[in-house]
Amino acid sequence: MNPTQDCAKEQVSNAATAQELSVGDAIAVAVRLHRERRFEAAEAIYCRVLEAVPGHPDVLHFLGVLANQKGRLDDAISLIAQAIAAVPDFPDFHNNLGNILALAGRLDEAEGHYRRVLELRLESPDTLSNLATLCRAQDRFAEAEALLNTALHIAPNHLKSLNNFGLLCDQLERHDEAIDYYSRAISLMPQNADGYHLLGALYFTQGRLKEASDVYRRWMDVMPDHPTPRHMYAACSGVDVPQRAADDYVERTFDLFAESFEQQLQQKLSYRAPELVTDAAARALPAPSAALDVLDAGCGTGLCGPLVKPWARLLVGVDLSSGMLQKASGKACYDQLIKAELTSWIDAHPGQFDLIISADTLCYFGSLAAPIHAAAGALRNGGVLAFSVEAADESSAGEGHRINPHGRYSHTINHVHACLAAAGLERRSTDTAVLRTENGKPVDGLVVVASKPQV
Repeated sequence: MNPTQDCAKEQVSNAATAQELSVGDAIAVAVRLHRERRFEAAEAIYCRVLEAVPGHPDVLHFLGVLANQKGRLDDAISLIAQAIAAVPDFPDFHNNLGNILALAGRLDEAEGHYRRVLELRLESPDTLSNLATLCRAQDRFAEAEALLNTALHIAPNHLKSLNNFGLLCDQLERHDEAIDYYSRAISLMPQNADGYHLLGALYFTQGRLKEASDVYRRWMDVMPDHPTPRHMYAACSGVDVPQRAADDYVERTFDLFAESFEQQLQQKLSYRAPELVTDAAARALPAPSAALDVLDAGCGTGLCGPLVKPWARLLVGVDLSSGMLQKASGKACYDQLIKAELTSWIDAHPGQFDLIISADTLCYFGSLAAPIHAAAGALRNGGVLAFSVEAADESSAGEGHRINPHGRYSHTINHVHACLAAAGLERRSTDTAVLRTENGKPVDGLVVVASKPQV
């Protein structure tokens, strides 16, 4: 138990002893901690309230939401289902359970809960929009359009529905309509990032990089401290391209993406990088015997963790995004999860690992010289490094790497091999593979394995 959790428990216990804190007050404290993302402390108080009032529906619901944030989808579904069993007609319980079931890919069940919300609360643009998103994911486009029209009839300025309508039109290749919906959302709330993000993405997927750059420039003007438009403007315009994605860009992007990361990658993008990298590493490793100290570099939500756990005596995950790390904790396979910038953290831990694995992380670096050099230093003699990068051909990447309009970098084989050689690592294999699909097209990558020589 960590000091924050001890402090929170002591706060509730002492106040209760003094009869100063009611159950409602305790829940309020837990909700505040929950909103501050102090998850361990919030969970401790929720559990104490359940000890005092078993089956409290609000607490079961909040615990379910928290379990989802920590990547424990099955626990989240079970807890909110218990809340609904206690209070069957509370629409927010059904809406949140629908959201989590949708994340879990259980779309028919999710739809049932969304429709129950609409029975209980006839005019709910949020739920109509959620249900439209679900229909769009199932290619039920006419239903999705009807639901969004209803939502906008109820609330003409409903931002989520405007942006969802844009996504629907984009998917149906009604691009001019999509641009109109995104532009309406931006005009209604210029300080909201979603419309800029979606409009810029539409333009760059069409190859209209000048229009995309203009959108990101406008976003920068309105929100000068936001890291995303700065990075994406550089990616689309080629102006002031950073050597690697800035820490604040990576952190913000993946914190926002954490909630739906695995669903987006695995269900929509046919994401294969963790399996490809782990399979390639396995060919250079002894049989699994829980004997190696393993680093998952850029662990994200922990998709590599269960795959490499059979080899691990110690499994450490490092990532910049606290949201991703919370999800990774739900995998229950990491011995340590650490929030840090990758290269500097690895540099500070020389000779500590037998295996370093990194799936789909080095695509946020330009030159790979620094991270590969750091990894070489952190490996023990005979240790293995396995990673993936997006592939670039030599003719399009004069320096061996280039930034792409989607904001990630791609790398040439020659650049990767040169960085391995400079770091004193021996190449074991370099395989070409499709890492994912994006906008219906394959993303070609390199899956690379190298080792540190035995002395």
